[in-house]
Amino acid sequence: MTLPERLYRRSLVAAITAGFALLIVLGLAVAWLVVRTQESNQTVAHTYEVEVTLSDIRILTERAEAARRGFLLEPNERFLAIFEESAARIPPLLEEIGQMVADNPAQLERVRALSALTADHLALMRESIATRQAEGLRPEDVGRVGEANVALIGEIRDLAFEMSAAESALLRQRSEAQQAFLATSYVVMIVAGILLLLVALGTIWAARQNLRELRQSRDKLRYLNDDLESVVQTRTADLQRANDEIQRFAYIVSHDLRSPLVNVMGFTSELDAATKQLAEMIDKAEAEAPDVITEDARLAVREDLPEAIGFIRSSTEKMDRLINAILRLSREGRRVMTPERIDMNAMVRTIVDSMQHRLTEVGAEVKVEPLPDLVSDRVAIEQIFSNLIENAVKYLKPGRPGRIKVRGKRQNDRVIFEVEDNGRGIDPKDHDRVFDLFRRSGQQDQPGEGIGLAHVRALAYRLGGMIGCDSALDQGATFRLSMTAKLHET
Repeated sequence: MTLPERLYRRSLVAAITAGFALLIVLGLAVAWLVVRTQESNQTVAHTYEVEVTLSDIRILTERAEAARRGFLLEPNERFLAIFEESAARIPPLLEEIGQMVADNPAQLERVRALSALTADHLALMRESIATRQAEGLRPEDVGRVGEANVALIGEIRDLAFEMSAAESALLRQRSEAQQAFLATSYVVMIVAGILLLLVALGTIWAARQNLRELRQSRDKLRYLNDDLESVVQTRTADLQRANDEIQRFAYIVSHDLRSPLVNVMGFTSELDAATKQLAEMIDKAEAEAPDVITEDARLAVREDLPEAIGFIRSSTEKMDRLINAILRLSREGRRVMTPERIDMNAMVRTIVDSMQHRLTEVGAEVKVEPLPDLVSDRVAIEQIFSNLIENAVKYLKPGRPGRIKVRGKRQNDRVIFEVEDNGRGIDPKDHDRVFDLFRRSGQQDQPGEGIGLAHVRALAYRLGGMIGCDSALDQGATFRLSMTAKLHET
């Protein structure tokens, strides 16, 4: 990636980050504004509640005074009931307003003074009512008592007005602060909105640029992909031709090697027969003329020649097995794969049943878990699983009961098969080499030429799959085969 591209991407990320940051700031500002508005509304409502309560106290006080005057002029129980009802409602209102202004020391002090004045006023009115009920009042006494009540009512009214004025002043201060906060919030939101709009426009422009470049890259990639497919097809055809040539060469070489090998094996048999005749002649000569046969001749005929012929025979037999294996691999490479639906459970059970005698002999058991079916070449699949299960049985740990598991699962359009054993295991450094032709790993105490796993890997490749190994020494081995679930006919 070039420096301008890196700077462009970093700028784009920074712009998007700034946009989200502005959104967060804007959201916080709106939330704070809502909270402050709610607080302001609460303070307004609180002021109105205080003023309404003060108004109720004034009204009830004047109503009680009017009822008292009526009772003094005309002792009627109706006036007394009005007085008592009004007087009873005043103390709870005073207590309520005291709770309202509990956070305001000045107002709380005024409430205490108002409560004291109200208590004196109620006591004076009750005293005059009690006197009127007991003795009666003269007209001049009524006027004198009324003057005292009027003075108290005036003080109560003035104190209530003072409290209302204090609440109104407090409300004005809070309103002015709220207005200033609103103005600041509006400025912040306008600036944030402008910046957010700029970021949005820049992001849209950058996104359009990215989309344009992405479209160009996609078109270029499509062109390259089409070209790559043609190149791959050409290379595949070349590889296929090369592979066919290699297989034909292997077949020709193996076939041509067989003729001289047969001659060598034939002449070896003749040498063996001649050696036996020489040995008989040596025996007869020793019996008739012991001095004629030297010790070197005796050793050459009886020991050296049989040993040399044995080495030749074992080497030619090994070479014959290798040639047969190469011929078999060459024939398998030329065989056309024929896909068909395969019941893997039935196939693996058949393989296990054919090996039951060997399993009983070594004291091993094979557990086959449910296997997914697939569409592939039956002969190749059977050869793969036969080799893997036979190897698992062949390389079990002596003295340890053999446990072999065959399991499989489907993964989208592929299937995964595993053959696990608890045998002698494979050194991790040999996990790859065991699949090479004529290569073996570990102790060589079992017959074989190192062809089986190479054949398995070659078949797996032809079936669109791959095979690998997980193992450690003395901890068993797991061979994992991954292949397409549906092989297309070629």
